[in-house]
Amino acid sequence: MDLQKSVIEALHTYFNDQRNDLDLTSMSGLSPTRKEFEGDYTLVVFPFLKWTGKSPEESAKMIGDYLVDSIDDIASFNVIKGFLNLELSTEFWTSALHKLLEKEKLDLAAKEEKILVEFSSPNTNKPLHLGHIRNILLGASTSSLLQAGGYQVINTQIINDRGIAVCKSMLAWQKFGNEATPSSSGQKGDHFVGHYYVLFENKFKEEYKEWQTKETASKVYQLQRKEGENEEAFFKRFKNEYFNTHSALGLEAKEMLQQWENNDTEVRALWSKMNQWVYDGFNSTYDKLGVYFDTLYYESDTYLLGKDMIQKGLAEKLFFQKDDGSTWIDLEDVGLDHKLVLRSDGTSVYMTQDIGTAELRFKDHGAKKMIYTVANEQDYHFKALFEICKKLNKPYAEGLYHLSYGMVDLPSGKMKSREGTVVDADDLIQEVIDEAKRNSLEREVQLEISEEAQNEIYRKVGLGALKYFILKINPKKRIVFDPKESVDMQGDTGPYIQNAYVRIKSVERRLKSQDLKAEDSYTAIEEVEKEILQLLLSYPLVLEEASSNYDPSEIAAYSYKLAKSYHKFYHDIRILKADTDAAKLFRLNLSSQVAKHLKHAFNILGIEMPEKM
Repeated sequence: MDLQKSVIEALHTYFNDQRNDLDLTSMSGLSPTRKEFEGDYTLVVFPFLKWTGKSPEESAKMIGDYLVDSIDDIASFNVIKGFLNLELSTEFWTSALHKLLEKEKLDLAAKEEKILVEFSSPNTNKPLHLGHIRNILLGASTSSLLQAGGYQVINTQIINDRGIAVCKSMLAWQKFGNEATPSSSGQKGDHFVGHYYVLFENKFKEEYKEWQTKETASKVYQLQRKEGENEEAFFKRFKNEYFNTHSALGLEAKEMLQQWENNDTEVRALWSKMNQWVYDGFNSTYDKLGVYFDTLYYESDTYLLGKDMIQKGLAEKLFFQKDDGSTWIDLEDVGLDHKLVLRSDGTSVYMTQDIGTAELRFKDHGAKKMIYTVANEQDYHFKALFEICKKLNKPYAEGLYHLSYGMVDLPSGKMKSREGTVVDADDLIQEVIDEAKRNSLEREVQLEISEEAQNEIYRKVGLGALKYFILKINPKKRIVFDPKESVDMQGDTGPYIQNAYVRIKSVERRLKSQDLKAEDSYTAIEEVEKEILQLLLSYPLVLEEASSNYDPSEIAAYSYKLAKSYHKFYHDIRILKADTDAAKLFRLNLSSQVAKHLKHAFNILGIEMPEKM
């Protein structure tokens, strides 16, 4: 039975005279009774005092008496101030388990709303790294969460396949690559191209240092250098000015970008070749992580539509041009500032692309809800984008949402792509798999299976550790990722939860040779069994809230609570050696439901369950 629904209906009847004035959406929620008190579920009665006209204790007793008389499954109650603690009958728990066994699917009812989820969206000048992994895992799990919540979901990404950063990699390969290829160098395509992005940066620094020693440069920059400013801070502060005005490499890269926008045949051919190397590398990493996309968009396509939309808006005086010819929009009326949408030379910026991408996606899919999974460094950008879409009167403008998340650091500190100090996604994936193997060998786990099957377990446990460690953190929080900590078998980790599932599978395998008959009903239900059933019964609400909040960490938290309760149950309660067949059957069925819910929750997180570990 649906206890919450029954309580709501009973309260509506009890307060019949004030029914039109009774809002139960925020006051009738039942929560598990705290362990220090007697009872199974607690109802807070303070919101009802204006209708009862009595003290909290008197009101709770009146409501409790009515609920006991009205609902068969409520056996008794007790009152602690304004908290009504309800104790449920044994029949409620056995019936609840029976209802769970009858339920084939755990997904929520289908909804008509269509939601597009963007994630990953890398640049084609470097391989995917640890920061991308958080983005990919958060976006993919949010998509799965929404699907489980009943929504129609479309996975997409915008591939940033053009721009000055891409030209840096292209120029470095052209000047220093000696016609090398990924196959000739033995590298994945994205790693190969990323090498030239770092090489460009190193060559740029060499050029800068050489130029800085010139007398004219020294005079200009010494006059502007801040007191106590070190070379790294000085370089960063003046980098853009130097790159755009003095660097031969910088000017060549800018010229290449302009040639690309002018459809220069040779530049476009080089661009296509190097981008394909990167795409091949990306797809290999996506396969390892088990993620997919329904549709792809490329900045090289969408920026043109964005330009057209801006030109139209310029004619309608929504945008304006400054003296240097650059195009802007005034967003001061919504608490922002002036935002650049086209450079003075007519080339596009990220905002140009994003305006066009939103429009194209709506035309393709008709989704009025679009979720952008992008780090919090871009919070301001997306505020501006959404306001621009509103000013353009787009039908999807109100449904744009920025799933903002904190950056990922290592114990050694922040990563820097240009300096080549990032942790590549492929290296990290292999590291957590190797760590899972080391952990297993240190614990001297003996599995009578083939080496290939063992390696598959290490893969599932290692990736499960990585994904859970990333996804258990609320998206808005920054993460410091420690591979060794992630594969710990104890505590709030992926392997700890996987182990609960493995224990259930072990129990089920051991049962195969037994003839189980349960003629008598099970009545001596243990507290830990009630605790597990409460968690199982709460799963639909957890799904609804997590999908509404776009927060997979709520699913991770639920998984940990359920696994923790089951480990306690497994340790304290006899299952296969239960006193009666009825108890054994109840506990086996309960275990199977825990496994089913854990697997469903971990599927949302993109984590596979091993049968052994």
